Amino acid sequence: MSISAIRPFRLLAATVALTLAAAGCSRAGGSDDTAAASSDKGPATELRLGYFPNVTHAAALVGLGKGLFTKDLGSTKLVPTKFNAGPEEVGALLGGSLDAGFIGSGPAINAYAKSNGEAVRLIAGATSGGAQLVVKPTITKPEDLIGKTVVTPQLGNTQDVSLKKWLAGKNLTGKVKVTNLENAQTLDAFKKGDVDAAWLPEPWSSRLVLDAGAKVLVDEASLWPDGKFPTTVLIVRTQFLQEHPETVKALLSGLLAAIDYSSANTADAKAVVNDQLKQATGKALKPAVIDRAFKNIQITADPIASTFPQLAKDQVTAGIAKQAPVVAGFADLGPLNDVLSKAGKPTVDAAGLDSK
Repeated sequence: MSISAIRPFRLLAATVALTLAAAGCSRAGGSDDTAAASSDKGPATELRLGYFPNVTHAAALVGLGKGLFTKDLGSTKLVPTKFNAGPEEVGALLGGSLDAGFIGSGPAINAYAKSNGEAVRLIAGATSGGAQLVVKPTITKPEDLIGKTVVTPQLGNTQDVSLKKWLAGKNLTGKVKVTNLENAQTLDAFKKGDVDAAWLPEPWSSRLVLDAGAKVLVDEASLWPDGKFPTTVLIVRTQFLQEHPETVKALLSGLLAAIDYSSANTADAKAVVNDQLKQATGKALKPAVIDRAFKNIQITADPIASTFPQLAKDQVTAGIAKQAPVVAGFADLGPLNDVLSKAGKPTVDAAGLDSK
C-alpha cells in the first residue's frame, strides 16, 4: 500500500477512535450507560438486604412483613439481615456480604467516602424525621447539659453526628460527656439514672419519653428547612446495581408498595411494624409508643438529596471527619424515577448529587 493511501486510512481510524472515546465518556447520572448495559447479568439469584429494627425503618419493616419485596423480586431470593447501627451495616456493604441496605444518612455518606465514591450508590429515601434529643425533666436548656452524660446509638452514626453538631452550635463541645450505647441499653441506663439525655431515633425517643419519664429538649425536625431531613435512606452496592439493574428496580417497586400501603393503611402498618419489631427484638411496643413514633416520621421515597452536602459538612462540625466527605456522584435516582414514572407518580430531584 502506498504512503498516500495509508494516510487517509490512518485519519479514518483516528476519527473512529475519537468518536468511540467520546461515546464512552458520555455519562448519565454519573454512570457509563454502555458499560452498565454490558455488565447486566439479569435478575440476581438473591438479594441480601440490611435494615434496623426501628420505627424509622418502617418502610423496610412493612415491605418485609407484608411480603411486598418478595412479591416484586419474583425468583430472586430475599435475604434480610438486621443491624443495630449504621457503621456495622457499612462494614457489611463494603465487605461484600450485603447487597443493599436501609441505613442512616451519616453512615451512608461514610460508605461512599470510604470507598472513594466507588462502592455504593444512594437509590432512594425511606424516612424523613423521627429523631429527638430527650432529657431528664430537670434539664430545661442546653446549658443544663454541662457535665452531664448524653448517649447516641453508635460513634459516627446519624444521631451521633446530629448531637455533636448541635453541641458545637451551642458552644458545648467538650463540656458534655458523649457516650455510645445500644438503644435498649440506653433505655435501661436512663431509668437507672446513669445517663441524663440521649439523641435517639424512633421508637427509642418515644420509649424514653413514655416509659422512662424523659422530655423532648430538641426535635431534630426543628433544625431543618420545612422540618425535612433524611433519617433513613436506601443504598446499594454499585457492582450489584450494574450487574442486576432489574432486581434493583424490583426492590424499589416493593419499597413504593410499602410506602403506599403505609399511607393508605396506617393502623395496619403500625401493627405490621410492631410485629416485625417483636420478631426482631422479642418485645412489641406499647400502642402509645408506636402511635407517638409514627407521628414523628414521614415515610417517603425521596432521599431529600439537597441536604447531603450539608450533612457532609456536619461531620466536620461534629468532629467526626477532618474534611467534608465528597458526595458528588453519590446518587443514582434513575431507577427510582423510572419506577415512579411507571406508577404515575412524581419523580424525585437528585439536586445535583448524581453528577461528579
